[in-house]
Amino acid sequence: MSEIRPAIPEAAKIPTSDYVIIGGTGDLSLRKIFPALFQRFLAGQIDDGFRLVVAARQKMSVAEYADKLRPFCHLDTAADQSSFAEFMQLVSIMPLDVVAGDGAEALAEFISAKQDDARPVIYYLAISPALFGAACQLLDKHGLVTPSARLVVEKPLGHDSASAGDLNDQLLAVFSEDNIYRIDHYLGKETVQNLMALRFANTIFETQWNNTFIDHVQITVAESVGLEGRAAYYDRYGAMRDMIQNHLMQLLCLVAMEPPAQFKANQVRDEKLRVLRALRPFDVSNLSDHLVIGQYGGGDDDPSYEEALGQSSKTETFVALKLFIENWRWAGVPFYMRTGKKLQHRASEIVITFKKPSHNVFANGATDHESEPNRLIIRLQPQEGLRLQLISKQPGPGGMRLFPSELNLSFDETFKERLPDAYERLLMDVARGNQTLFMRHDEVMAAWQFMDPIISAAADVAPDIYPSGSMGPEAQAKLFGAHQASWIDPISENEE
Repeated sequence: MSEIRPAIPEAAKIPTSDYVIIGGTGDLSLRKIFPALFQRFLAGQIDDGFRLVVAARQKMSVAEYADKLRPFCHLDTAADQSSFAEFMQLVSIMPLDVVAGDGAEALAEFISAKQDDARPVIYYLAISPALFGAACQLLDKHGLVTPSARLVVEKPLGHDSASAGDLNDQLLAVFSEDNIYRIDHYLGKETVQNLMALRFANTIFETQWNNTFIDHVQITVAESVGLEGRAAYYDRYGAMRDMIQNHLMQLLCLVAMEPPAQFKANQVRDEKLRVLRALRPFDVSNLSDHLVIGQYGGGDDDPSYEEALGQSSKTETFVALKLFIENWRWAGVPFYMRTGKKLQHRASEIVITFKKPSHNVFANGATDHESEPNRLIIRLQPQEGLRLQLISKQPGPGGMRLFPSELNLSFDETFKERLPDAYERLLMDVARGNQTLFMRHDEVMAAWQFMDPIISAAADVAPDIYPSGSMGPEAQAKLFGAHQASWIDPISENEE
């Protein structure tokens, strides 16, 4: 192996590990998992002591796998190509049929060759959740579940609270909770982690982070794409199960949680769980005041959801809802959340809108800008960063002319370095044994238990059709009711 790998800080080092990707020839592995491992190889966190195993039913050589993986690894230079060739020397291809059990003995022999209590063995189930139980039982049967073994699972973690409970029972029958890593890639985003630093390391924000000073909170996760080859899955789950129950609920928890005593996994997750348990139950008898669902229509050369699906459907591709957290910090503060497909921009933002000053000393000013509230905008993707919107005096003569100004912390411009992809951080945290950014089972269950009655009540509601390329149904505006507020649309990449 080449010795050109960069030196890394002591805090960034991870123990030499085995990563076994079950379902390693699938889309998730090719697009996300192995490109993330390659980037960590480039950064020096993965060295020649690691073993990366592609375990799948599909048989192929390492060279064939490299050909499939190469387009997703952004090999722009000759040095990248050379590093990729070195990286592929760490990869082994092992046939494995989770249902039939074929290949499990060979995998067990391979793992045991370097097995010891200090070497983490990470099993990433990049397969259908319907096979999670069979995969765990197979690993257990062949002695692959050692004290150093860790299990990584992806969503969907159930279809409702009952199925989520059944799935967890299957995992816990083989692995302990301390060794299960339920991945939500949103929690690995640099800006999401910075949200915790922003709150708990800066007095200026945390002292204002309550219902005395905050008027309302908006969370928007907008996608510009449609089904993208996921038609069968998406039509079964819809936006509420696919996005609200996991990604947006996790963002809500990070915004609203109390400070943990220490930044440790279970203390952080305890505080997130308290937020979920404090959510006011939905008034399903008055659903339209709290929930709007939509489905994208078509355009000139752009098929509608039903056209792309090939059949009629009531599945929602857009959800907007209003929530309240019934605790001392947040009583009376509305949280507005929305997500959808085929929207105008691809962007994820959290907008904290502060209350206006209790008395306006500029009531006779020459502009209306003094009525604009302060806002903190946390941009999760793309072009991650923080923006603080303030009111300032416009320079020059003419009296106290006020105008909106902005303090902009762009991560790209500030740190002048590539920001790691979410999967990169999360995969390294699994090797470290750090569960802070992973969901605990009781979090998953609490989110499902809150969402179940909403999903059930919405099942008979026909979604509003909205134009592709818009920001969703016009009806979403009615969620604000008498509240003097409106949706803050994300700024597109081209507008910044």
